[in-house]
Amino acid sequence: MSESCVKFLLTKIHTRIQRKDTLLRSAIPAITKLQAVLYFLATGCSLRTLTHIFRLGKSTISEFIIEVCEAIYESLREFIKIPTTTDWKIIENGFQKQWNFPGCCGAIDGKHVVIKAPPESGSLYYNYKETNSVVLMAVVDYKYCFSYIDVGCNGRVSDGGVFRNCSLYQELENGVLPEGHVLVGDNAFPLKEYLLKPFPGNRLTLQQKIFNYRLSRARRTVENAFGILAARFRVFEKPIPYSPEKVVKIVKTCCALHNWLRQTKLQNRQYEYTVDTENFEEGAIVPGNWRNEPQSLGMQPLPISLSNRSSQRSTDRREAYANYFVGSGSVPWQTRIIH
Repeated sequence: MSESCVKFLLTKIHTRIQRKDTLLRSAIPAITKLQAVLYFLATGCSLRTLTHIFRLGKSTISEFIIEVCEAIYESLREFIKIPTTTDWKIIENGFQKQWNFPGCCGAIDGKHVVIKAPPESGSLYYNYKETNSVVLMAVVDYKYCFSYIDVGCNGRVSDGGVFRNCSLYQELENGVLPEGHVLVGDNAFPLKEYLLKPFPGNRLTLQQKIFNYRLSRARRTVENAFGILAARFRVFEKPIPYSPEKVVKIVKTCCALHNWLRQTKLQNRQYEYTVDTENFEEGAIVPGNWRNEPQSLGMQPLPISLSNRSSQRSTDRREAYANYFVGSGSVPWQTRIIH
């Protein structure tokens, strides 16, 4: 983040986090609070480390971290809001132009954000990876920005229940997407009329293999978005030592900052993360530089869904796309890539 970027962010939240001086002591400057929180999010360091760096009390830092996170998220909410009808159309055009996937309004995925077990919580947040977590569910657009996020579902919920217990599921069921448009996801999600997933198994036809490849191209946007998020904000490197309610606020803040940094021209481009690209001639994927970062242990994937039940209309929608990708919607390199 460049100096101008920090100054811009400070002007947005200054009045929310700056306290008045008293006769007993001077208030902590707003810039100091912001710097401490950004350092915490970027490095995931302990409160003891922040105490030594910023010369502030441990309890003081612990208290204002959440206050500043709330202020940042509120000031940047315009960068992470549910798309309007016009926005959905722009996103769909982006997926069609950049990823050759018409009718797609986003890629969906989720992550278990690992936390330290709250006192007396039992197995409420205990997940399949034998850690405690809350779930971050997100839809990402063609520019690797979060279009929709839902945070807070406890990690104990079963694989199929994670998706059904987030607010996004109800929004999709109620028709938040334009008529006839879809999201793309992996095998952690059920096949729906509005949500496409790959054909399962190893014995696939050529048509099914091509569909899976074309879907993976579009779905790679969400994989890269989560990768960049975890690489940029090392607070996800290990379990976050806060209550689930506070972790939700930290995660939302990181997502809002991610979108803002992807879209603003103020950031330092020298340190911008690159995304995966394709070498069509060699049939290979060139990994983005975020993959060179140490693997984050604080973000874990959702388990594969064991549910095979889907409606006939959902199956027909996937078959229609598969037929389109080997017909009028084919691209020159697709057969070479899958072989």
